Amino acid sequence: MPVEFLTDEQAEAYGKFAEEPTQPELERFFFLDDVDRDLIALRRTQHHQLGFALQMCTVRYVGLFLGEDPLDVPWPVVEHLAGQLGIEDASCVKRYTDRRQTVYDHAWEIREAYGYHLYEDHAQGRKFRAFLHGRAWTHAEGPKALFDHSVGWLRRNRVLLPGVSVLARQVAEVRGIAEQRLHTTVAKAARRADAALPENLVATLKTPEGKRYSELERMRRPPTRTTGTAMKAALQRVDDIAGFQLGRLKLSQVPPNRLSALARYGLGTKAPKLERTSEPKRTAMLSAVMRHLEAKAIDDALDLFEILMATRLISTAKRSTEKQRLSTLPQLEKASRLVARAATVFIEELELIEQTGCDVDAATLWRALEEVAPRAALSSAAVTVVSLVPEDDGTAETALRGALALRYNTVKPFLSLLGESKALDAATGGMRILTGVKRLPALSRRKVSEKPLLPREIDDKLVPAHWRKAVYANADLPQGAIDRDAYVVCVLEQLFRALKRRDIYASPSHRWSDPRARLLQGKGWEAVREDVLVGLSLDENAEEHLKELIEVLDATWKQMAERLEEAGPDAKISIEMQPNGRAKLNVEKLHALGEPKSLAWLRKRVEKMLPKIDLPDLLFEVHGWTGFLDAFVHLGDGKTRMKDLTTSVVALLVSEACNIGMTPVINPNVEALTRSRLVHVDQYYLRADTLAAANAALIAAQAQVPIVQYWARVCSPLSTVCASLCRSAPSTPLRAPSTSRRRRALPG
Repeated sequence: MPVEFLTDEQAEAYGKFAEEPTQPELERFFFLDDVDRDLIALRRTQHHQLGFALQMCTVRYVGLFLGEDPLDVPWPVVEHLAGQLGIEDASCVKRYTDRRQTVYDHAWEIREAYGYHLYEDHAQGRKFRAFLHGRAWTHAEGPKALFDHSVGWLRRNRVLLPGVSVLARQVAEVRGIAEQRLHTTVAKAARRADAALPENLVATLKTPEGKRYSELERMRRPPTRTTGTAMKAALQRVDDIAGFQLGRLKLSQVPPNRLSALARYGLGTKAPKLERTSEPKRTAMLSAVMRHLEAKAIDDALDLFEILMATRLISTAKRSTEKQRLSTLPQLEKASRLVARAATVFIEELELIEQTGCDVDAATLWRALEEVAPRAALSSAAVTVVSLVPEDDGTAETALRGALALRYNTVKPFLSLLGESKALDAATGGMRILTGVKRLPALSRRKVSEKPLLPREIDDKLVPAHWRKAVYANADLPQGAIDRDAYVVCVLEQLFRALKRRDIYASPSHRWSDPRARLLQGKGWEAVREDVLVGLSLDENAEEHLKELIEVLDATWKQMAERLEEAGPDAKISIEMQPNGRAKLNVEKLHALGEPKSLAWLRKRVEKMLPKIDLPDLLFEVHGWTGFLDAFVHLGDGKTRMKDLTTSVVALLVSEACNIGMTPVINPNVEALTRSRLVHVDQYYLRADTLAAANAALIAAQAQVPIVQYWARVCSPLSTVCASLCRSAPSTPLRAPSTSRRRRALPG
């Protein structure tokens, strides 16, 4: 079978050194640890030692032995290995192939010593096929990507690579099986939900008479204008797609990314080609396309609603009120100047009367004020200031809502479709708003000129304070009547803000869905519960852990409330209730506290008592107490495979904790501190699980310190917080206690 998805260059590079390994690759794959050196040392001659090392590292890097020519490697690789073995003349390796049987014997010995398996091995073959089928089913990736992942799996599990055509043929076969399974599963689900559904989907590929494109093409097209009419068309598109009721399809066993990939492929295919596609692929593609379009149509409609509210309503109303306010500014300035001058004269006269002790003479006061301006002008200026200056901070918001109420005609076209849409749902916080939205169709059809809207017919709790004047006090309506237009726009503004908070959400949807629905629960949670707990380093029931965190949070809030009550007016924190009903926490700027002399004396005394020690020495000393460095074991066999491993680990911990890189801790004269050694240890020993195990050892040792035990008993609720932090600490990499001592990374 031809290797169709691999280029000639890719097929040629398979199982060979396609290019010279980089320095990091040399340090990772061609580093010889103590176990490797012991095995190599069993060879008597230098060319056999170097050839054996070359085969050992080649199979580690490439994934198979170069049986035809084991010396078909870049020369820098040979020199790198020769340098580690102390062989001055690397060219001696050319004599390694003089006896072919030696090459095969060494390959067999390496395979036995390091546990490599043949591709034909039954047990490993079963595991590989399980991986391949699982990967092909759960990941929507191309054949080349799956081929590369297969090579990676074989190398990780020490299975010798087969021929390129063998592996490519198996990858292609598995992908075909996965695709056939996907098409069959989706098509069966469609027929099981409704036997007529496949035919109805195929009907969307037909071009109606008098039209230029098919129904599917029409449903693909998103809205392009930001008008009420365009919003109506977008909601109509949602209803048309929802009519297929694809939510009935039970596809929980199909990975979502596979459905998404199938939908993308279908969306990129023209209707005539889709119509010619064979079954069950055609039904599967159309079902995936329609499911995707249903969510996308809802997203497009809500995106348009967001833009419409923000630009055509709120922004327009803001510009209108600001323009109106600016137009009255010259008049306000003139009146304010006159009132200010009169107020200055009035205050001066009152101060003079207070100083002289005379009685207040109104006539004298008026004469003094009339020197500024006539009495009528003063009264007119005062009336102007009162009428133009807001009575409170919310007047501007009230004016904005009055202008918003005038935009009713913009939203009128889509009110019926929006209120009748089944795509919207709500959490507890948005249920009242959604109920109000559901009543909008009836309000939009009502002839308020003949039958005015009464207060008992609306939900008063949906009308915030800054909307009350526009809704309840329209002077053009009969006494006690409600302004229907203002109330409708008010409800839409509440919907707009609830969608932002996801108190109201849409389903199905990609961008406006309920984020709470993504939380795992039931069987979904049980399937991944163990992995999640291990990843979070939690060895207890998750519900108990969450309950404990809730208790800590509750205790902390109660403690803060008690301290606020004790502080009284001197408190630096206050809680302000905003007009929208949400609480806002205000924190004043905190000033530095003075440092008592006793604290300064204690700090200096403690600093003198502490020994001066470098960070590496500190880590070695702590290791002597706790043995935490023993947690760093090899990735492969879980053992320590080299001498002076603790020195290399400490160097890496210091370099990472101080964020200084490897250069300051590298010492080519010390074997444990050479660059290649550190890179190898960093790759195979410093991992998330070994860091977690080392931290666990440190925390277990800390828990035995008497003063820590005392704090745990007496500091409540702080002890609960500390216990919670301690349990989560193993998932955090070790950090050095200080970065100030960087004079030398390691002694010597």
